[in-house]
Amino acid sequence: MSADLPPDLSRRRFIGRCCAAVGATGLLSTLAQLRLIGAVAGASSPVFGADAHDYRALVCLFLAGGNDSNNLIVPYDTAGYQAYAAGRGALALPQTGLLPISPTTTDGRSWALHSALPELQGLFSGGKLALLANVGSLVVPTSLSQYQARSVPLPPQLFSHSDQQVQWQSSLPDKPFKTGWGGRLADLTNAFNENNSISMAISLAGQNAFQVGETVSQYAVSSAGVVNLSGTNSTPGSAGNIRLNSLKAMLTAQDHSLFETAFGSMTAGAIDDSALLSGILGDDVPFATPFPNTNLGNQLRMITRLIHAAPQLNLRRQIFFARLGGWDTHDNQVAADDTSTGAHATLLADLSLSMKAFHDATVEIGAAEQVTTFTASDFGRTFNTNGDGSDHGWGGHHLIMGGSVRGGDLYGTMPELTINGPDDTGRGRWIPTTSVDEYAATLARWFGVADSDLPLVLPNIGRFPHPDLGFLA
Repeated sequence: MSADLPPDLSRRRFIGRCCAAVGATGLLSTLAQLRLIGAVAGASSPVFGADAHDYRALVCLFLAGGNDSNNLIVPYDTAGYQAYAAGRGALALPQTGLLPISPTTTDGRSWALHSALPELQGLFSGGKLALLANVGSLVVPTSLSQYQARSVPLPPQLFSHSDQQVQWQSSLPDKPFKTGWGGRLADLTNAFNENNSISMAISLAGQNAFQVGETVSQYAVSSAGVVNLSGTNSTPGSAGNIRLNSLKAMLTAQDHSLFETAFGSMTAGAIDDSALLSGILGDDVPFATPFPNTNLGNQLRMITRLIHAAPQLNLRRQIFFARLGGWDTHDNQVAADDTSTGAHATLLADLSLSMKAFHDATVEIGAAEQVTTFTASDFGRTFNTNGDGSDHGWGGHHLIMGGSVRGGDLYGTMPELTINGPDDTGRGRWIPTTSVDEYAATLARWFGVADSDLPLVLPNIGRFPHPDLGFLA
């Protein structure tokens, strides 16, 4: 490369020209990554134990369809519960089965969790789980009067599944989708990693908007392991191995088209990456913690294996995406003879068991302090009912779990649970009092992003008052 450069192109001028070539946004990102490289240069290899502080992982659990968080956190004092039961109607949970919690801070109201969440209640009381109230997609902070007068910009297509999923995962509701905030976070922090053979952004649920970046590509694996080409294998002399070697030969052959060359290079790289990760994961599971044999349980089990493999991959930062569907509970949300059961209770029970198993497994492998798990969803749901279900809402409550979480507390501001009250746009669609930007910024700061670099990940964060909500140490 040096032979092709002009003799007077010094290292400083070369870096300057490169930065100029990528434009202002790229320059900021480049400078931010250079700062991260400096921080990494003095760090030791990430081995869970003595040097585990060098490693961080974020795990996004996306509850697709819109979780009815009005039955996730329920008023527990007598007056609060009576008002809740009157407002929820056929969706109200029986008070006798609720699981009371005692947040460190209080607004004077008492709260409990759904009866299907005993494992999460235990994590909350043990300081490993925090609750975040009334989060949603916002362009700017919005009051009820501003919403009614349309005097501030609102997220477009409110209450639409596809639009709100993208807005939650991009945190840029006022712009056409280009990248997700998890992808931008990966672009910025990838400098922490010494080996880019396997992407730091791994999805257990296929393609998603959250992990779309400009430089870091998401890498998909299944709950069973690495996704390989069908009809191929690594057994020497087998038909599958002959097919694989023939394909590799074709992919590395010289092409006359730039497109063909790029396609061949990327496909060959993906095959090599799959072989590398398969070899590292192996057949042995490096922990004994049992997981529920459910879609979510199996996703989190594989994420635990991938976290355990991070030192072998020389990865100090990883971002994972898992997805659990079925939360669009327009009907059959509760059982008529026992509202503590039904479709929603089944989903919550799976969430509770799977999250507890995941936490226990990270403790077992010595990584609990370095892993933070958080929930996201399209939106909350209406406080009132359409029969035996609920409709699309706006603000909803969320869960944050991990060894670095300041658990045992309820963060943010719970809405006043009154139809046509000060927080209601209609039918109990609560205006969010915390933005996705503030939620994401708190996670990004823990992940290693400096305050000055937060706008690179969350361009709208300056519009909101709380870039750190305090739920992470």
